[in-house]
Amino acid sequence: MKHKIKYFFLILVLSVSTFDIIAQRFPAPEFEGDYKIPQTQISKVQPVFFEYLDIAVFLATLSVITWVIIKKRSRKAVFWISVFSLLYFGFYRNGCICPVGSLQNVSMALFHPEYTIPVTAIIFFIAPLGFTLFFGRTFCAGVCPLGAIQDIIALRPVSLKPWIRYVFGLIPFIYLGLAVLYAATGTDFIICRYDPFVEFFRHSGSSLIFGIGGILLVTGIFVARPYCRFFCPYGVLLNLVSRVSRRHLSIANGKCVNCRLCESACPFDAIDKPTGLESKKDNRGLVKKMMIYGLITPVLILVTGWSVSRFHGELAHVNFKVRLAEEMMTIDKNINNATLPDEIKAFQSSGSVVENLYREAASIVYRFYVGSWILGGFIGLVFGLTLARLTIFRYRDEYLTNKGNCYSCVRCVPYCPIK
Repeated sequence: MKHKIKYFFLILVLSVSTFDIIAQRFPAPEFEGDYKIPQTQISKVQPVFFEYLDIAVFLATLSVITWVIIKKRSRKAVFWISVFSLLYFGFYRNGCICPVGSLQNVSMALFHPEYTIPVTAIIFFIAPLGFTLFFGRTFCAGVCPLGAIQDIIALRPVSLKPWIRYVFGLIPFIYLGLAVLYAATGTDFIICRYDPFVEFFRHSGSSLIFGIGGILLVTGIFVARPYCRFFCPYGVLLNLVSRVSRRHLSIANGKCVNCRLCESACPFDAIDKPTGLESKKDNRGLVKKMMIYGLITPVLILVTGWSVSRFHGELAHVNFKVRLAEEMMTIDKNINNATLPDEIKAFQSSGSVVENLYREAASIVYRFYVGSWILGGFIGLVFGLTLARLTIFRYRDEYLTNKGNCYSCVRCVPYCPIK
């Protein structure tokens, strides 16, 4: 009954948001009547007070949920903190700024000294990593609005086959590499541009992103947190840091009796089962495989680096200046100016020197060439390490949370008879 009340509240919140979206889109404005097109409004700069308020609320929420997870081990409290984070950081603050997108600010600041990164972005980027280093992914549990909106609709989660998790689990690494590449070249913040849920938070946006977000939400009913598990680039960093966390949430606090009650409790397949003594006998074959994968990993790095570098032109084409330079090279000087694209007319009217544009575009393309080599090498390294990791054997005699994949949602704790 308690769960029904919680989900009723959640559905009510989402329904109000959805009806508001519909009310904004329909009916269409009457352009031929007395309707007057409003003048473009420029958003006011947010007062500094609200930036400090966001930081204070963020750190307070992160501290409270960490205490609730580690000390109180309360799923109910985690759920309500998730609802708060969804309402405040999601619908009230419109999903910005968030740690997921802040990694682009950090990347851009590292490669563009002239870029001044906001203090808010630095704190939002570092704080979750710091908490994760000591306590696991408590940020993911209920502070991230992207995770919260998925977590509370995971009503009928199913377990996925290991090979599906491994194959789709490579996507966040590729997405991370692309996000860093485009931010480092000053091209775009693709994480923010293609954020599937921010359109819901802002009640506006493209129908394509709305559609993708809707598909992810519907999928999330049966496959828990699909964006977090198979797309989130910031989750890659949290996953790696969480593996060495010292005070991570445990199911039975080291007193597991192997009752198997928690075996199917995790909707994210983040509980590692006991391996059994029989697995210890096959170490020779595993070591041999690991040596082979260790030898082929450098080859993978070179092959994927070369392969991705072949597409550096296509990757660079996303950059506006590169596209503009290509258009400037192909225009017919005898063509009527009235038929030129708007961006070319704007460039010509600015009085800028076209040779400078060509030099800048060539510099950007070269950066993409170098960056695509690094991106490809990174992907090859991830492939190689993933293959090697599959051969690593770790003996377990009890049920343990997988520190990298566990979102510290505390769903497994009520299943354990050891308190």
